[in-house]
Amino acid sequence: MAETNFAALTPKQKLVWSRDTWAQARDQMFINRFTGTSDGSLIQLINELTKTEKGEQVIVHLVADLVEDGVIGDNEREGNEEAMQSYNQIIDIDQISHGVKNKGKLADQKTVIKFREMGKSRLAYWLANRIDQLAFLTLSGISYAFKNNGAPRTGSPFPSLAFAGAVSAPSSLRSVMWDGTSLVPSVTGNITSSYVPSYKMVVDAVAYAKERYIRPLMSGGKEYYCMFVQPGTLAALKKDADYQRAVVGVATKSGTDSPWFTGGTVTIDGVVFHEHRLVYNTKGAAGGAKWGSGGNVNGTRSLLCGAQALAMADLGPAEWDEKTFQYGSKQGINIDKMFGLLKPVFYSIYDGSAQDFGVLAIDTYLQ
Repeated sequence: MAETNFAALTPKQKLVWSRDTWAQARDQMFINRFTGTSDGSLIQLINELTKTEKGEQVIVHLVADLVEDGVIGDNEREGNEEAMQSYNQIIDIDQISHGVKNKGKLADQKTVIKFREMGKSRLAYWLANRIDQLAFLTLSGISYAFKNNGAPRTGSPFPSLAFAGAVSAPSSLRSVMWDGTSLVPSVTGNITSSYVPSYKMVVDAVAYAKERYIRPLMSGGKEYYCMFVQPGTLAALKKDADYQRAVVGVATKSGTDSPWFTGGTVTIDGVVFHEHRLVYNTKGAAGGAKWGSGGNVNGTRSLLCGAQALAMADLGPAEWDEKTFQYGSKQGINIDKMFGLLKPVFYSIYDGSAQDFGVLAIDTYLQ
């Protein structure tokens, strides 16, 4: 094994492979374009620990709007300041790991390098895909016990992740469904094949979000929301005559510098559409476990997102490790990644109750 140098990387070499793998994973990760460290980002990235009475923790800060009217003229300013109401939530972190193993002995340095490169490629995609899966489930308020298509996640360790317990169903005023004519409080058991998404749904959803102070994303002095939809949802919209007219009349190309425009299908009335197969749906659920009165109707949960819709703790690159098995005849590579996800919830001064901060869940029929 001295000749192949497998499982004998120096700490510096391991760090290089770790960083390269995580960099490749980030490039493939769909949610990466929506991350940023400011509180104006759709997904706020937190990459440092905060010292608290309970030790070092990952904390996301939410600051409420000012509600008082201040003072006018030369009236006394001192003593009339308004205390900023801030809310802090802890993001639990945990580690996901996966490994690959070759079938035969690595005879020379060339095959070692090839195995490492293939391992890096496969593990980077695995990391990107699994973090994307968990991010969409977290935003949708769906337990990690399920896959993104509604099928049970059998034998998976994900339901035991430290941050899995923080996954919460959409709050009362952030959970609606489209009944074909209007937005109403969501009851998935009532969904039928007539609950088809339309352009009117999008218009009403934006108005609903603004009226309830879901803070929009800002770009070039303009307000935007991102809407994540299943490919089937976008297909239904494209068949809607009002949507077709809107595309011709007011659609804009994704030509701004904001990263969350990248890959957007179209921008209409301040909504940047992004279609993705991992948006939650029930097509993989068994008969009787879908939506509708008999549990046999396929549905999907589209997500209208503004600022701080999701928080992600990212405490550094993945960790690369190598090991030999069976007296050096087999070799394996493992990757570990420490992170955490949280859908922020805060007490809304406008709604008078605790609500999801930056996301509106919209349930519809999915053909």
